Amino acid sequence: MSADALLRQRVRDYYTAYYRDVLGIPDWSALVASRQDEERQERPRLARLLRLIGEAPLRGRVLNVGCGTGGFNVVALELGARPVGVDADAEAMAICALKRETTGGLYVRAAAERLPFPDGVFDLVYCFSAIEHVASVDDSIGEMVRVARSGGLVYLHTPNAWSWYEGHYKLLWAPFLPRALGRLYLRLRGRPTGYLGTLRRLTPAALARALGARGVTAIRFLDHDRPRESLGPLRGPLGLYYRLSGVAPFIECVATKP
Repeated sequence: MSADALLRQRVRDYYTAYYRDVLGIPDWSALVASRQDEERQERPRLARLLRLIGEAPLRGRVLNVGCGTGGFNVVALELGARPVGVDADAEAMAICALKRETTGGLYVRAAAERLPFPDGVFDLVYCFSAIEHVASVDDSIGEMVRVARSGGLVYLHTPNAWSWYEGHYKLLWAPFLPRALGRLYLRLRGRPTGYLGTLRRLTPAALARALGARGVTAIRFLDHDRPRESLGPLRGPLGLYYRLSGVAPFIECVATKP
């Protein structure tokens, strides 16, 4: 088997287990297929990041916390960044090792709460859809701030607890739904419940407090994602909820370390 075929097989197996077995998503195969070329998904995210923060941080040292299977790191390398990917998942790191053979880059298996880097070495710390999975949000953000240089940036993107959508299970979800009711809801939908125990529904205020506790107060919150749950039968009342409340379905922020 060629290196490319092996990589595609490992990616397919990894995301099949995630979407089909862990989350029980009915159209899991379409999501797995989209992950076969995950760099294509990451390029629009990188383009948006360029518009938000400019080229300079992305030409420097970039730490991707919760890098998963490394798609963002690949496109960041293409731009000229010096990215390092960190993830605690062993299989994700094995896939990143295969990518490294063809694209280069550095990947380290580690938890976000214990980043194995000196203080102040990264121009940008990037964390997309990962902070909601950590054991300690405060400790993880503390580590991200620690390893960023003075004047460096910390970028966070995560689902908003105030939204009516759960982006992992891809289901309508009541804000602040108690976990016990969430498990009951998932069982009624015929979906596995175990992954719910790994998820934290965060708020902008919670992230601001965690950053502020580390002396970071220059925080810019952004709003660009269209509410996915307002596209179905409930789009009328839910669309009104978002318009009147000003809530965004996801939290996106850029913080500057003093």
